[in-house]
Amino acid sequence: MNEAQVLQTLPIPLERDIFLRTLIRELAGVLEDVVGYEEASGYVSLVGHNVGEWINETYLKALGVPALSRSQVADVLVDLKARIQGTFSIVEQSDEKIVLVNHDCPFADKVIDRPSMCMMTSNVFGLIAAQNLGYAKVNIEKSIAKRDGYCSVIVYLKPTPEAMAAQGREYFKV
Repeated sequence: MNEAQVLQTLPIPLERDIFLRTLIRELAGVLEDVVGYEEASGYVSLVGHNVGEWINETYLKALGVPALSRSQVADVLVDLKARIQGTFSIVEQSDEKIVLVNHDCPFADKVIDRPSMCMMTSNVFGLIAAQNLGYAKVNIEKSIAKRDGYCSVIVYLKPTPEAMAAQGREYFKV
């Protein structure tokens, strides 16, 4: 065996998915270290906004509809995460909010101790809900990133007193 063949047989867990998740983790970590958590979350939010627009348009086009209904929004949030290896499920759904839980982050263990990465979920969920229903406020109550062991996410669909009292980020239709 030549040296290149020997290298190919080594049990090194390196492939595109792990590389990209590690790259995003390290980018988030550098941002958190250099500019702080709040600013890092802001940068990740900008990326999440752009990704959210792309995902929303993709689903609208695939479904052939100009806007998603509330039940479609909930189903899309679960489906998009499943497609990227998250395991979100709906715990509760009403005209006022969608409550979701997740036990497998698409970033896997790379998200641990990088809570700014959760802004991807917040912005994608918030953008899709707001663009289709007019308003959203996303509260990530628990997260794998913060070592809670699971994620609990509430997407408020109306600015009710409960929504206004909750932590989180608001999104509006543009």
